[in-house]
Amino acid sequence: MTFIPIQEILAGKHEGEHVSIRGWIYRKRESKKTIFMLIRDATGIIQVIVKEGTQAWKEAEKITIESSSSLEGTVKTDKRAPGGYEISIEKMAIIGLAERFPISKDLSEEFLRDVRHLWLRSRKMNLVMRTRSEVLRLTHKFFRERGFIEISPPMFITSACEGGSTLFHAKYFDRDLYLTQSAQLYSEILIYSLEKIYTCAPSFRAEKSRTIRHLTEYWHVEPEWAFADMKDVMQIEEDLVSYVCQNVAQRCKSELEELEVNPEKLLKAKPPFPRIDYKEAIERLQRKGFGLKWGEDLGYDEEKSLAEEFGEPFFVYDYPKEIKAFYCKTYRDRPKIAMSVDMLVPRIGELTTGGAREDDKDELIRRIEESGLRVEDYEWYIDMRRYGTVPHAGFGLGVERLLMWLLDLDNIIDTIPFPRTIRRSFP
Repeated sequence: MTFIPIQEILAGKHEGEHVSIRGWIYRKRESKKTIFMLIRDATGIIQVIVKEGTQAWKEAEKITIESSSSLEGTVKTDKRAPGGYEISIEKMAIIGLAERFPISKDLSEEFLRDVRHLWLRSRKMNLVMRTRSEVLRLTHKFFRERGFIEISPPMFITSACEGGSTLFHAKYFDRDLYLTQSAQLYSEILIYSLEKIYTCAPSFRAEKSRTIRHLTEYWHVEPEWAFADMKDVMQIEEDLVSYVCQNVAQRCKSELEELEVNPEKLLKAKPPFPRIDYKEAIERLQRKGFGLKWGEDLGYDEEKSLAEEFGEPFFVYDYPKEIKAFYCKTYRDRPKIAMSVDMLVPRIGELTTGGAREDDKDELIRRIEESGLRVEDYEWYIDMRRYGTVPHAGFGLGVERLLMWLLDLDNIIDTIPFPRTIRRSFP
């Protein structure tokens, strides 16, 4: 038996035909002689009707919400039905009869997080996960079309890439290691062979942040490439974000419509994005009443305020070196300024961070020591500068933050199947 995806029926390809479908009972409403049900599969939701006296009647009476079933019937147009089509069912078989489903209307967000394994069946999460898959596919396509080679970084690391206070410790046989904060340091090794590489892999940050934009485990897109500088980083960043936006607007029209996302926001995301340096950012914030001084990092409130001014993706660049990581290259004529750049977007704030990497061995050692780190922990990283050093650059983009902005989601936890936060590690 050939089962037809519901999406095909809703597209009008099988009107008047006898079809077989299978899926789960999404909604059910009964009257004396007719049972109305909504059936969902991975591709969509369609209304079916079962009449008293048909072979399917007894099964339809017995079936419960979220039971799995196979059904046969005739497709017909009905403007009153969701999607404009319904199926008059003649045969029906219960595959898995569900117990009383615990999710109903007006349940708290906290409860839905506790039953995440069931909430993932909801239409909202279906649409978000489908869009997430498309964003990841487009990201891989973008880099491969530009000659970047995907690599596979380790998840266990021996030394910090970012701040040591945000590392997760892990027992590794008879010694202690950490979960990776970023693939960057290991990615830099590969540019000496492949020149242009990228990763798309989990990163872990032990940040004690309780915000709508923080996860302790998230998916990190990180390209690194040789013979590049900060200007190259900004160009690739805006090209990538624009590429994803334009294609999602075209390829995910039905998902965006159901999620009530205006595709015009995505279509407007075209290079070049606006650019301001850190100095101008501080001046803008001070005029708005923020007490931030030069040399202090931008927090969420500051980033959000700046993003509201622009109303679109934009760059802030040339940060003080004290608030950036040890590997950030500084200007030789302005040693207090790091060649670092962040892309910010409305509501979310920071979406990407990157820039030029320090390629001078002696300067890198000085920066490691200034940061209070042990030089011996980074000997392998310093080797990259000893043997054929090269100007290079890269950046990191959080997939979940990008998806949160694309889909106007209220909280980052809805962008990933099983969110991990400071308070949640279940299910």
